[in-house]
Amino acid sequence: MKYSEYQPRPDLLKDRIILITGAGDGIGRAAAISYALHGATVVLHGRTLNKLEVIYDEIESLGAPQPAILPLQLSSASPQDYELLVDTLDKQFGRLDGILHNAGILGERTELANYPIEVWDDVMAVNLRAPFLLTQELLPLLHKSEHASVVFASSGVGREARERWGAYSVSKIAVEAVNQIFAKENVYPNVRFNCINPGATRTAMRAKAYPEEDPKTLATPEMIMPAYLYLMGDDSLNMNGQSIDAQD
Repeated sequence: MKYSEYQPRPDLLKDRIILITGAGDGIGRAAAISYALHGATVVLHGRTLNKLEVIYDEIESLGAPQPAILPLQLSSASPQDYELLVDTLDKQFGRLDGILHNAGILGERTELANYPIEVWDDVMAVNLRAPFLLTQELLPLLHKSEHASVVFASSGVGREARERWGAYSVSKIAVEAVNQIFAKENVYPNVRFNCINPGATRTAMRAKAYPEEDPKTLATPEMIMPAYLYLMGDDSLNMNGQSIDAQD
């Protein structure tokens, strides 16, 4: 099917509890609003609290279910931080129906020969360690859902190693593997795992990666939401361990 042409029903995510990382702007913000407008209670995660508060107010003003805000510093979160996160979600909601692992950082566009190790560590912490650990810690809550969906953010450079993309490319290739391994191990049969590659999208990260590019030529985050809705809703129940392109 063409994911870009998917037409979700208005109540696709009714009564679902969905955690979105990196919800402060770009694709994460668009997904939070889109999921909420389709009935979900969204749990907003991000680094900048005031950005999340603005989105919180925007979702409420649209008449969507009241969201929640969950600050967590992904790059430096300790096991205790994750325990507190799980405990908070459990007490407030009792379960989790989905995670969109959208948070990510670009790092540097330079050769591996010159790649700064501290930047490498930061990229790996946010792009790889955090989605793995967050998924692992939240699996018991996902298990309480009738059927839960975990969506990892991939990239064109996650399908094929590309020069001068350094840690970002390595982290996204590894995320694709994490996705497939979770899916194949199938420890919780009610939880499915898939990757999404947003493609060229008008975001701050894209502008940093391609400073010469005219952003007006790119799809907006809102334009690629059909694929994000598809993977989070029941119409993708038979998909597990797949990786799709949002703009196909």
